[in-house]
Amino acid sequence: MTAILSVRGLEKSFGSVVAARNINVAVPYLQTVGIIGANGSGKTTFVNMITGHLRPSKGSIWFEDRDITGRPSREISRLGIARSFQVPQIFNSLSVLDNICTATAIARTGGRLMRQALTPFYSPATRTEGEAALRLFRIANYHDARAAALPQGVRKLLDIAMAAAGQPRVLLLDEPTSGISIEEKFGLMDVVMSALRDRRITVLFIEHDMDIVGRYADRVLAFHDGAVIADGAPAATLTNPRIQQLISGPKLKAATADCDHA
Repeated sequence: MTAILSVRGLEKSFGSVVAARNINVAVPYLQTVGIIGANGSGKTTFVNMITGHLRPSKGSIWFEDRDITGRPSREISRLGIARSFQVPQIFNSLSVLDNICTATAIARTGGRLMRQALTPFYSPATRTEGEAALRLFRIANYHDARAAALPQGVRKLLDIAMAAAGQPRVLLLDEPTSGISIEEKFGLMDVVMSALRDRRITVLFIEHDMDIVGRYADRVLAFHDGAVIADGAPAATLTNPRIQQLISGPKLKAATADCDHA
């Protein structure tokens, strides 16, 4: 199966501290990959290297047939790799529609909007794209609401919709259900995954909630001490005794044994 993203011998050191060591991963087109690990295990370092926020100490990162190792984050974003953060990166003083239109306009200009004063931020095309995104992520009812007043779940959906505004081919999500109530988390992920499948986006997501990982990931990468210690299907990975000891705990054994990932 052809990989859209691959990393080869990837490492990152901060002085004598090794945050990532000998990571080798190939992600096929349209796969959804869950990334798990305790705090400090190396998973965020891994994502930061892929998205250009950190430069690897060793190894290479390939996006399709292009070596993107060490390229700036803006350039990587323009090539088609986007990300969201654990804390939503939205403009609180703007409306929901203005937020998505801003993200769309920036994506359309390759991140150069602020240097192009005459670029139409609120053009008919931008508005049409923005409104379509709000419908896709099921937050169109909040069209005119000020972002600062949104419920946390809607803030998350808006943030992810903005990250996907440039039609990326790969999207990395940092804890998409962080801060979301138990009652809301599956509904939110249903919306997110449906929207991203609709746009044919390959997804990698960091998540501490093993129920979410077990339900939505096609594959799980488990990080410990800077290395990938397991890479496989959720049912097998999350019931692995070593993974349960180091990362997930034993509670998912019965729940993940018969996960349906169709």
